[in-house]
Amino acid sequence: MAKVIKVMIVDDSAVVRQTLKEILEMDRDIIVQAVAPDPLFALKKLETELPDVIISDVEMPRMDGITFLKTVMERFPVPVVICSSKTEAGSENALRAMEYGAIEIIQKPKLGTKQFLEDSRVEICDVVKAANMSRPKARRPASRMPEVSQKLTADVMLPKPGLERGLETTERIVVVGASTGGTEALKEFLEALPEDSPGIVIVQHMPEHFTAAFARRLDGLCRLTVKEAEDGDTIIRGRALIAPGNHHTLLKRSGARYYVEVKDGPLVCRHRPSVDVLFRSAARYAQKNAVGVIMTGMGDDGARGMKELHDTGAYTIAQDEATSVVFGMPNEAIKMGGVEIVLPLPKIFEEVLRRTR
Repeated sequence: MAKVIKVMIVDDSAVVRQTLKEILEMDRDIIVQAVAPDPLFALKKLETELPDVIISDVEMPRMDGITFLKTVMERFPVPVVICSSKTEAGSENALRAMEYGAIEIIQKPKLGTKQFLEDSRVEICDVVKAANMSRPKARRPASRMPEVSQKLTADVMLPKPGLERGLETTERIVVVGASTGGTEALKEFLEALPEDSPGIVIVQHMPEHFTAAFARRLDGLCRLTVKEAEDGDTIIRGRALIAPGNHHTLLKRSGARYYVEVKDGPLVCRHRPSVDVLFRSAARYAQKNAVGVIMTGMGDDGARGMKELHDTGAYTIAQDEATSVVFGMPNEAIKMGGVEIVLPLPKIFEEVLRRTR
């Protein structure tokens, strides 16, 4: 039988701790081993028994979450998932935590909101499982998940690519999908690109409101411009668009102009935004003018879309296992036959530039 994942929850709100416990224990592969009202209490517990994953707030009394994270990284080999409010300060602190070794970000529960709980029991449990697999020694096939909701495909958002014609442009565009470990992988990838790089659209699995802070952070580090995508944004050279959390982002074309459509919709491959939705839209409207890149992440979101990209003439790249935090998404795309080349992360930007010039 698969090993049950033991989780510690660290949050100063008793209501949040209880809500997260209820969400996690909806999944029979997860058990909440311990809860702690602050980091100092949590550190005492860690001295006697280590969980597989820690879920921690970043704004807490007695010791802030960043200091707690640093201490955990130094003393205990436990993956940490940050649970943060959607405020601007909360978003910035959560992204700082990613720099210090946190694996993923989840949004604080919207207490009493039925729809949040319905979506969260899929997304939060998947994040915990991805975090559990993120350590090198823990890279193993994921335990079987109960089907808590129907796993929808990109069919719910747009038709499969057909024989669309009339590509009046030869402008190349790049579409990128990533999940667990993707924030730092994307940072490395985008920092390496010159300011005249081809237009890029990115789906990084991340909660609502955090993507704006993520885009601002990257914009301050990169030579090209980075912004959170807005409906109707034109895809232009020298700019990368980050799909906003909780919204699907599709590539569209009007004549020679590529642009993005940002819209609501159901979870696709258990995610919103979904890499499959972005990749399918690129397969429909860009075809051989597209370069697709799939990076580190758990699950199979993006695998079908990458196969569709490949089959319409796009050039497709997957990050290799050695440089992936979790090799799930790239591996599924490779197994589906949609990947042209597999490269370590530091080599991906070179291949993208070679194929778009």
